[in-house]
Amino acid sequence: MTAQNKQMVILASRSPRRIALLKQVGIASIVLPADIDESFYSGELPSQYVKRLAKEKALAVSANLKKEYSHLVVLAADTTVSIGDEVLGKPEDDADALRMLKKLSGTKHEVHTAVAAFFDGKIQVVLNTTQVTMVRLSTQTIQAYIASGEHRDKAGSYGIQGKAGAWIQHIAGSYSGVMGLPLFETMQLINQANSKR
Repeated sequence: MTAQNKQMVILASRSPRRIALLKQVGIASIVLPADIDESFYSGELPSQYVKRLAKEKALAVSANLKKEYSHLVVLAADTTVSIGDEVLGKPEDDADALRMLKKLSGTKHEVHTAVAAFFDGKIQVVLNTTQVTMVRLSTQTIQAYIASGEHRDKAGSYGIQGKAGAWIQHIAGSYSGVMGLPLFETMQLINQANSKR
């Protein structure tokens, strides 16, 4: 296997943030988004939810992989925000985003990102959980943020790498994990797969 092939993965996500994070550490990606049901199961913990979805995404894409890509690692991830056991996923609309951001305002909450890697018939899943402390926000601040459109398609209705970064007082964990792909854990999975080639 060439060194070049070892620096490429199949990414089961269309997230531009995940693509950019992989590129940051020298990994190119072929984007093949997974189409799965992302419904939350009753009684499921936020950490269990993201691990299940990351695994299902990786398996769904690997099951339909063209033979020309069979030598590549299939990488999938899922991110959610939680307060206690309540999951705050991607907002359904602006009103939902307003509700979530009011709930997160002035709290210490958790961002869970699970990463799954499928290679050579085996799947491995790792979880990264980061504690995030957000300052108290006025309704006006939240409404201005929503008007910017930055909240769309983001777990918890905010992105730490954008304007909302100014609201984050402290994180305990992985900044890239809050963005949607914890690089330390991701590279461990990729390196483990590459070592078996």
